[in-house]
Amino acid sequence: MELNYFKDKLFDLLNESDGLGIADLNAEDRKNLLTVTTEDGSVFELVFREATGKGDGWKNAN
Repeated sequence: MELNYFKDKLFDLLNESDGLGIADLNAEDRKNLLTVTTEDGSVFELVFREATGKGDGWKNAN
């Protein structure tokens, strides 16, 4: 699975989820960043990067 495809699908999933209390989603594709603002005002940043390897040996693909 490509990283951009995964990011798009996760964005869609979060955007369509009514029970999570998400007020806003902001995608910055060039930074591989997704900012999630919840209804109570909390803000979370999701940073995407592809990982390779297994177990304790995870490494960034880039």
